[in-house]
Amino acid sequence: MAIPQFPKEQSETGEFKRQADRFRRWVRRDGSSEFPAESGRYHLYVSLACPWAHRTIIMRRLRGLEEAISMTVVDPIRDDETGWAFRPGPGHSEDPLNGFHYLREAYLACDPAYDGRVTVPVLWDVKSKQIVSNSDDDLLRMLNAEFADFAQNDFDFYPEPLRNEIDQLNTLIYETVNDGVYRAGFATTQAAYEAAARALFATLDQLEDRLARQRYLFGRRMTETDWRLFPTLIRFDSVYHGHFKCNLRRIVDYPHLSGYLRDLYQHDGVAETVNFDHIKRHYYMTHDEINPTRIVPIGPLLDLDAPHERDWL
Repeated sequence: MAIPQFPKEQSETGEFKRQADRFRRWVRRDGSSEFPAESGRYHLYVSLACPWAHRTIIMRRLRGLEEAISMTVVDPIRDDETGWAFRPGPGHSEDPLNGFHYLREAYLACDPAYDGRVTVPVLWDVKSKQIVSNSDDDLLRMLNAEFADFAQNDFDFYPEPLRNEIDQLNTLIYETVNDGVYRAGFATTQAAYEAAARALFATLDQLEDRLARQRYLFGRRMTETDWRLFPTLIRFDSVYHGHFKCNLRRIVDYPHLSGYLRDLYQHDGVAETVNFDHIKRHYYMTHDEINPTRIVPIGPLLDLDAPHERDWL
């Protein structure tokens, strides 16, 4: 069997098994938790390369929470031993809040025995100096609802009437698409790779059919499901198609999925959250077991500003 990228997260039969999130506490708007919603109290540590962090960056932008929640971006080149680092550079910086050199320092400050993989995003409580959450799923809900008093844009991405349907579709998309590309890319056996890749394209085909009938995944209203899917789609042709061998089709080969991707990309403020330099350098330069040469491809050329023609759906 091939050497896995993350040995602690690999099954004996070659499947990638993502670790659970370590911190899952909640900020509450009604003050019922130890972390009440306050403007200026919380800080996001993120990577522009990581799709899980990208979701929270987008939600922060869409809800207009930039003034309420500050943010620091890590270096897209993740070190093998120490993980995400704070370094000055184009689009990333040192940590202005705590002076951490590595995000691992935040984890160890809260759990000195932690020996898992350090992940982004992280919501940090400036007042009590501890991690609230490193769960992007939970943070999306917090940014959507618990910080509503400080949001500049009045929009609910998790509306009550659609919650059951949203949760169901979220699960399918997570298992076969969001995490599915990793299950294919980090597989260390042919069988594990093929199972993940075929499940991925079965869902993409299903989403293509769904989007042939409506503008967004739930009709004409954007929901969190659209923004959970977007970070995977925006990385697909540049990274997952080649680097992770998800190469039955590209997103550009799907008329409706590609139009939908451009539609979301062109939404106010979203394009500014996409950094292909960070994305490509992160994947191609940190996954040494997959790309030992660390050569970053120059393509593909993507015309994400082309008309999407989905307004009529």
